[in-house]
Amino acid sequence: MKRLNLILSVAFMLCGFVVLAQPSSEMPPNGEAGKCYAKCLIADQYETTTEQVETKAAGVRTEVIPAAYENVTEQVVAKAAASRMEVIPAEYETVTEQVMVSPEKTRLVAVPAEYESYTETVESKAASTRLEVIPATYETVTEQVEVSPAKTRLIAIPAEYGTETEQVVAKAASTRIEVIPASYENVSEQYEAEPASTRIETLAPRFETVTERIETRPASTKWVKKRADRNCLSADPNDCQVWCLVEVPAEYKTVSKQVNKGCAGGDGSPNSNCTKEVTIPAKYATRTSRVMKTPPSEKVVEIPAEYATVTKTVLKTPATTREETTPAVFKTVSRKVVKTPATTRTIEIPAEFQTVTKTRLKTPATTREEKTPAVFKTVSRRIVKTPAQSRSIEIPAEYATVSKRVVKAAAQTRSIDVPAEYATVTKRNLVKQGGFTEWREVVCGSNITTEMVRSVQRALSSRGYDPGPIDNVLGAQTKAALMKYQRDNNLPVGQMDFETLKSLGVNF
Repeated sequence: MKRLNLILSVAFMLCGFVVLAQPSSEMPPNGEAGKCYAKCLIADQYETTTEQVETKAAGVRTEVIPAAYENVTEQVVAKAAASRMEVIPAEYETVTEQVMVSPEKTRLVAVPAEYESYTETVESKAASTRLEVIPATYETVTEQVEVSPAKTRLIAIPAEYGTETEQVVAKAASTRIEVIPASYENVSEQYEAEPASTRIETLAPRFETVTERIETRPASTKWVKKRADRNCLSADPNDCQVWCLVEVPAEYKTVSKQVNKGCAGGDGSPNSNCTKEVTIPAKYATRTSRVMKTPPSEKVVEIPAEYATVTKTVLKTPATTREETTPAVFKTVSRKVVKTPATTRTIEIPAEFQTVTKTRLKTPATTREEKTPAVFKTVSRRIVKTPAQSRSIEIPAEYATVSKRVVKAAAQTRSIDVPAEYATVTKRNLVKQGGFTEWREVVCGSNITTEMVRSVQRALSSRGYDPGPIDNVLGAQTKAALMKYQRDNNLPVGQMDFETLKSLGVNF
């Protein structure tokens, strides 16, 4: 690959030099060895003419005749006529009259009832009958009577009790639910702040320095384009091109170049194996968080029973009964027995009477109608003599005198012909197009001497062109004066050609 590139480079350079050595349309025709030629700018050739030109065409302009105004005075309505309603108030007079203070009314008066006393005999106790008891008659008899029959009785044998002490449950055992709160702790943990990734990294290839000597130019003659030298009058080297036909010996050049051998592990071709995938590890950061160590829970708490010491009487021997027989007891008693049973008889009891005094109604209670006469008083009050009314009052219009400007003559327009305007102008007409069109023999740079430069500076100064100080140096001011002289005299511009020197009268 290296050898192929070298061969192609040399072949390209040789081809270029061959082209330069052969005459072409870009080279001066019939050039002679040892002479220099330049494709100089031939200035444009002008002729000066004077003519009348129309600077402004004839036209028509419209002129506005403003409206004419005059001041007039007139009466205008400042306030329009109107009418208003005027209220005529009512008229009052004072009159005296009797007014009822309290109206006549009737009320019922109660007349009490009358009573009288009288005496009468009333039955205080009604006649009745009563039963009179005729008592029975008795006689005494003696007999044996059983005073107490034979009987058996159960005798209660009381139970026997003893005292003992024992523990009794004062409060029964129970359970309660106790909430155990969750417990927390601070935990520090590593987290992935930036995930792992990969990037493609380009490695710098290895270069080898290869040095070889190649023929850059065979021996020949060629047209050499001279760049800006003392002979160039323009600051821009492209304003003039100088070509010299010179004999050129073969040239050689030692070329050192860097050959890209790729990277380690490559096949030796340029940039082989010069990229690699680099793994960027993940970045971790530490964060502290509060986490639940144990969740909230519940536990059953046993509440033990509470006991109290009590003393109580307990049954030691239960109560029982035993049967005891009591024999009957007899005694001799005397008792009365009915000889004749008791009977009844009816006895008449006469009624009893007494005298009482009672009140009876003589005249029942009634009502009578009692009239209360009306009460009057004298009052004075205002009464309407003439009722209020309204009437329409005409309000006359009000006028004011005003002055105003009125159009006396309306604005109008008129057309005015505007004649064309002419001016006398001096023009430079191009007679011959200039440019890089002609090759001219110029003084080669090696042949420009200080004496020639001094002669040119003196010639320019004598013709009114300021070349600066006569210092034998083809400086910027001298070049500018020479180029101005060439343009003013239609000479080729840009080089110290023989035609310019001849025009200046400088020997060469």
